[in-house]
Amino acid sequence: MTKKTLVPRAVLLDWDGTLLNSYASDTRAYLSMFRALKIEFSVAEIERHYSPNWHLIYEAAKIPKKHWVRADRLWRRAYASETPKLLPGARSVLRQLRARYRLGIVTGGSGLRVRKQIRLFEFHRHFSVCVYSEDTAKKKPHPAPLELALKRIGMSAEECVYVGDAPEDIEMARRAGAHAVGVLGPFPTADRIRAAKPDVLLSSIRELPQYLRILAQNNGTE
Repeated sequence: MTKKTLVPRAVLLDWDGTLLNSYASDTRAYLSMFRALKIEFSVAEIERHYSPNWHLIYEAAKIPKKHWVRADRLWRRAYASETPKLLPGARSVLRQLRARYRLGIVTGGSGLRVRKQIRLFEFHRHFSVCVYSEDTAKKKPHPAPLELALKRIGMSAEECVYVGDAPEDIEMARRAGAHAVGVLGPFPTADRIRAAKPDVLLSSIRELPQYLRILAQNNGTE
């Protein structure tokens, strides 16, 4: 099931698409932003060019760099009326994992938005560390965000499992030296995350506790 064995002490997770079912909300905010900028960019084009690094979508839509700050502002304004829900099982999974592991979030989303959502779902006590887009100059798939999270909780990459739904998540984890767990979510990344070859690919976040128990059993800790 896995190419390497370990006994993790920390489970760090992506946010959007891994715990939060936010693709529909993201897409509506993009479409609103494109309309305001008078740019024709369809849902199909968003799906084709989707990346956790939204600047890649801006580039695909040929938004001049000088307008990116305005585009960000328009996207945030449109997203403010959205109320995305948790993915099925996300709350239960975090409750189970919290009893055994240090938990954290490493997301490409902005701190302003994700902090608000974490508070809304009353998850703020679950996480020992949260790293947001603005916390590092280099973004996923660069290992810097995950390395910062590990530094903040005082753990090595070898003690960490990182869970995400995009190929950028898998590459970041691999480059940092962490165990890379892929999960299929609502974002249009299934084919690309399979191609990224995570250490394991789960069909749902609900499978994560069982997978971690298998890791523990394989290492004789249960």
